[in-house]
Amino acid sequence: MAMTEPPVTIIIPVHNESGFMRPALAALREELGALSTDYRITLVENGSTDATLAEAVAESESDPRVKVLTLPVADYGLAIRTGMEAADPGGWLVVFDIDYYSGRFVGRVTELADEHDVIIGSKRAAGSDDRRPWIRRLATRVFNFLLRTVVGSRISDTHGMKAVRASTARQLLPDIRSTKDLFDTELILRAERAGYRIAEVPVVVEELRETRSSLFRRVPRTLFGLVVLRRTLR
Repeated sequence: MAMTEPPVTIIIPVHNESGFMRPALAALREELGALSTDYRITLVENGSTDATLAEAVAESESDPRVKVLTLPVADYGLAIRTGMEAADPGGWLVVFDIDYYSGRFVGRVTELADEHDVIIGSKRAAGSDDRRPWIRRLATRVFNFLLRTVVGSRISDTHGMKAVRASTARQLLPDIRSTKDLFDTELILRAERAGYRIAEVPVVVEELRETRSSLFRRVPRTLFGLVVLRRTLR
């Protein structure tokens, strides 16, 4: 008898994505349609001031695989956490951004699922093709250098596409204190320190639009967050 692939819940935080979200979801579903994976999509709208929530609800009404959660404040990390906590306890949780996703990555998750607990789509892994502007690539290198020197991590990338076994996430979530930018970083670091089996796989990094967050505003916030995170992990 052939083995059944594990179900996948794809968690996508969305904030002020009116007009962009629906065609992006259509493209994602097209990529997923080429796979035999049993998947669900959870859109976590957080603090939007446009029609994002209404458009997300319309998506869920037209596709039973789509679920919508909503939060009153804009908080990327809290949105991921909320999606993870609401997911079914079995299978895998995949985190995508609405402008950065890959059906191929979901395929790799199902291929590697039996032997790993966390799978990271690493921009720094051998074989990855990072097509972002040089300033964004440099920021990733600096951040990963800080992870090694400040926190002592051996993981090459904690931001971007990732997948976590649902049972692993439930073990880790009660201890995570970070929200916003560093939630997923703390999730990966805690998994690493707890000895979970982590795989980093190469990805093509090509965001579907220019980033909307200011890199220069995020830098001081991230540096402060890393110092706090180091103390928390101790």
